[in-house]
Amino acid sequence: MSTLRALARAQALAAGVAQPVATVRHLHLAERPLVLVPLAMAGEANAPLAALVGTVPDEARLLVVAQPRNRDQRFRFAAELAGVVLPWLDGHRGATEAAPVDRGKDVRHRYVDAPQLLVPNPAGITFLRLLGRSTRFRRPDGDYPVHPSVPLLGRWLTFLAERAEHPGSSALVAMTDALTLHWATGQSAVEDLHLPALLGWIDPPAGLTGAQAAARAEDPAVCPPAGPATDPEFDNRVLAPAIAGYADAADDPDARAGAYAELERVLRDQLAPTWELMWRGVGLLRALPAGARVAGRWDADRDAFTGYAEHVDGGGSPQPRRDGAVAAAVRLHRLERALTSYAVQRAYDDPLVMAEHRLAGEAFVGDVTLADPKRVDDTGKRPVLRPRIQVVTTEPVPMPVGATLWSPARPAQKARVVFVTPGADGKTEVVLELSGGMGRGLTAPPGSVPEVGERLCLTTLSDAFLPAGAFPAPDETPWTHGGPPVSAADRPVAGDGDPAEAWA
Repeated sequence: MSTLRALARAQALAAGVAQPVATVRHLHLAERPLVLVPLAMAGEANAPLAALVGTVPDEARLLVVAQPRNRDQRFRFAAELAGVVLPWLDGHRGATEAAPVDRGKDVRHRYVDAPQLLVPNPAGITFLRLLGRSTRFRRPDGDYPVHPSVPLLGRWLTFLAERAEHPGSSALVAMTDALTLHWATGQSAVEDLHLPALLGWIDPPAGLTGAQAAARAEDPAVCPPAGPATDPEFDNRVLAPAIAGYADAADDPDARAGAYAELERVLRDQLAPTWELMWRGVGLLRALPAGARVAGRWDADRDAFTGYAEHVDGGGSPQPRRDGAVAAAVRLHRLERALTSYAVQRAYDDPLVMAEHRLAGEAFVGDVTLADPKRVDDTGKRPVLRPRIQVVTTEPVPMPVGATLWSPARPAQKARVVFVTPGADGKTEVVLELSGGMGRGLTAPPGSVPEVGERLCLTTLSDAFLPAGAFPAPDETPWTHGGPPVSAADRPVAGDGDPAEAWA
């Protein structure tokens, strides 16, 4: 936890309400996101019990598994979920646009929109990931066949779960993660995973403090858990009798219909409060202006969606159960690069986030007191424009002479530290030599060089392109990492129809 977030938590506890730790929204919010609130059967490995799903607050569709231990009913639930999710995905596969690649030398086409799925908490993402893993290899023929839409649903759920691991992606978002990214509460990080308590701190009811609202939300009789886990008291007192009543009415169609209606009622009562909280969270997030670099990260989601849609349309195979050594290393490297870029982009977009880096000695803010925008360096083979500016700051400047700094106001421009002169009055004078972001001529365009009186933020954080690492081809995997992967023809085939395949 950073110093600034720790301070915000202390202030939230003192003020009785959550404190903002962001001035802009750092994720994309679709016009009509698909909200999914899942419930799983206690004591079973990711066995679905129910789900409330929809794209608008007043049109929620309830999906129920009357016998979660029944394998056929679980896959029937997956087929019903596919009937909602797949058409919703196809609804984003309309118009395309051309996007330049390779510095404008070529173009690629991508969909103008991409799907966004919202779940209450990280456990909801885990539920979908495991559901995708347990369904994407199923077959519509042979032993234990499933509906043809089930394996396709599994592949798309796996795609979304993998995007959720990608830093900065907005394709699959846990509401608790989205809210804690922008607000700090007076409770622990573990308690922040409880959506009702988290929203109690951020937007408490009239007359209650955040702590009081959170304490009230922890009563499952008032605010049922946000899933996928259920409350044990609800399981024993309400759910178990409802499921038993449905099972006992197996030979009486009228009694069975009544028992199913009762089961639907109790499950809807459990899911409806979380459904309302989800849309309340969407409203709070939508009230924040989007950060300047959010659109660029959403473009990456659109690229990924377009690429995977083309993969599916082209008859590509499902995602493997386990990545090979090279694929795992490439994936880890890609996620590390994305995490670094995401941290820099958030800091560039948001002064509150940048303040954390200022406290860590990675940035400082000062005023430009001198500027020489016409300075030319003629010591090389040809003269180049190298303006110099002097910045005066009252903050620590731990950067050594020769260090390269960047400013969020001009991210394409480098500033090399030439002199650092501490003053007796607590101020520090920093002389910087600028390069980049000023064209190729010997005269700087207006506004490309900071002017005297401008307040400037300078940081060691760079939003420049991060080159990809070099990895061997999969068939050159060294023996220390398992050797080349086994070909599909030689790989032993698991029983696709095995009813005992784990859902976890």
